[in-house]
Amino acid sequence: MISVLVVDDEQLVRSGLRMILESAPDLEVVGEAADGAEAVERARELRPDVVLLDIRMPGVDGLTAAARLAELPHAPRVVLLTTFDLDEYVHQGLRAKAVGFLLKDTPPRDLVAAVRTVHEGNAMLAPSVTKRMLERFAAPGGAGAAEAARQLEVLSERERAVLLGVARGLSNAEIGTELGMREATVKAHVSRILTKLGKTNRVQIAILAHDAGWV
Repeated sequence: MISVLVVDDEQLVRSGLRMILESAPDLEVVGEAADGAEAVERARELRPDVVLLDIRMPGVDGLTAAARLAELPHAPRVVLLTTFDLDEYVHQGLRAKAVGFLLKDTPPRDLVAAVRTVHEGNAMLAPSVTKRMLERFAAPGGAGAAEAARQLEVLSERERAVLLGVARGLSNAEIGTELGMREATVKAHVSRILTKLGKTNRVQIAILAHDAGWV
């Protein structure tokens, strides 16, 4: 069972998140918090596996709380939630060691999948975030193209096809539709790609593909 702490300053949002998460048989919401300071205290007490953490809250905000949570002896995996798809939040969140960044309008099944993904040790970024990070950091065919291409040689043909979809900013479901694969199979391929390339999230492998001139 994956234990989750839900943090948001709005009771209605916390209730909605709890309802979505507890609809999954392998997820359990062990507690709630209304601000960042309370989140850290509750996490220290409950030791959740995953914390769903709103970014914009009065008092101690989510970004500050994420950094504090990372310092706990039993640090949980942190997924940041926001209605604002802003680069500054993504950068600060990643620096605070958050492993997920999702928008609050994420479909329920994708939210559940994200919690499972980060619990397994992988990072989870919303596809829209991946696209914008690529626009900002990727340099197709640049000076590092040869080195990027060399690193990608370890991938199988199928993994290359999946990575190409990731590099285009597609979700696992969208990649599966294009390649005639189940979403779970795409997810497994992405996990193997991350392991083979020594990366921790989709943005990193997508940038590598862009650097190699694949997109």
